[in-house]
Amino acid sequence: MASIIEKETGVPEERPLIAAVFVNRLRLGMRLQTDPTVIYGMGEQFDGNLRKIDLQTDTPYNTYTRAGLPPTPIALPGAASIRAAVNPEASRVLYFVSKGNGRHHFSETLDEHNRAVARYQRNRP
Repeated sequence: MASIIEKETGVPEERPLIAAVFVNRLRLGMRLQTDPTVIYGMGEQFDGNLRKIDLQTDTPYNTYTRAGLPPTPIALPGAASIRAAVNPEASRVLYFVSKGNGRHHFSETLDEHNRAVARYQRNRP
């Protein structure tokens, strides 16, 4: 878990909330659906551009196609990510999307998340 948190954000104060998303998803039986695990599973095939087909292609590390945590860590986590994994923030968030500035927007519902994706990723209000 800590290795995924490490790869998801470089913003230290976001790590406990990222951890909350993953813990909440695991508790509900949801897939983690996190891009860094897909990228790790692609290995040298990753060219810097993650495509829909990549998210759909099964590997042992693809958390879009497989439930639970990947079989091994995907990176060497720092102390802040380890702390966040052990002590996630108390929150009901289930989703997050990059704002494009290194930070993320966190959502409790899929509807809210879809609006955030439209705003931050598709540049629509």
